[in-house]
Amino acid sequence: MSIVGIDYNKCSNCNLCVSTCLLFRKDKDQNKIIYIDNPKYQCNLCGQCIARCPEDAILYEGLGEALTYEGVKKPETIASYDTIFKFLAANRSIRLYKKKNVPPDTLKKVFEAMSRAPTGDNRRIEKFSILSDRNRIKKLNDAVLEALLSNQEGNERYGLLFRLISRRFHSPVYFDAPHVIFVDSEEDSEIEANNIGIIITYGRLAAQALGLGTCWNGWTQIAMRFNPQIKELANIKGNMMGTFIIGYPAVKFARSPPRFLKAIDGLD
Repeated sequence: MSIVGIDYNKCSNCNLCVSTCLLFRKDKDQNKIIYIDNPKYQCNLCGQCIARCPEDAILYEGLGEALTYEGVKKPETIASYDTIFKFLAANRSIRLYKKKNVPPDTLKKVFEAMSRAPTGDNRRIEKFSILSDRNRIKKLNDAVLEALLSNQEGNERYGLLFRLISRRFHSPVYFDAPHVIFVDSEEDSEIEANNIGIIITYGRLAAQALGLGTCWNGWTQIAMRFNPQIKELANIKGNMMGTFIIGYPAVKFARSPPRFLKAIDGLD
């Protein structure tokens, strides 16, 4: 998984890669750009050199697909701020779903968007999984409930809430959503928690663009901290994880909820 060199049949010696990354330099004797393949200067796989090269001359392997499309050079021409703002303001946590499942091809688009999310140090070590079997979701639901209500503090905080939700939903932890998506990582750190949060946000926004509804689910994350064995029900092996539910929404909103503009320290 690395940059392997330069395709000199395509390279125009524009030097953009040189200005992008220290692993590229202009060799005056050979009058060409060379890539320094030296373990001392390890590539962090950010892909900036690939993205900037106008001739698609950077050779690489094991990094996935680099996309080009109309507007990629000026993303602001793809969607205006007003459009993006309205789309973001319209995003809601959905807790009422239709019973039908989401087709696999549609779910794959959500995962594709999640794969495009940035991560700290470009490590991209997170793994994705999905649970769609209602019986398995119910087993996970019951295990999460047991963990959350296993002590006095949890019972005081969640007991009444789940008694009320359970009157309406078969799997109240997941509001009977047809699918539960997990993002997990072997690394347990503050940075990795940020990475997972960003990935889930990409997935939720992509889902909205596909006519789907989602809701971040912190209960599962809390329960797995109380009882790590719950991870086996979701086939999760990582130490850090995040969860959200997804499906076709059975509710519509007439407006976005009220929000105050927060005070900005240092903005004149």
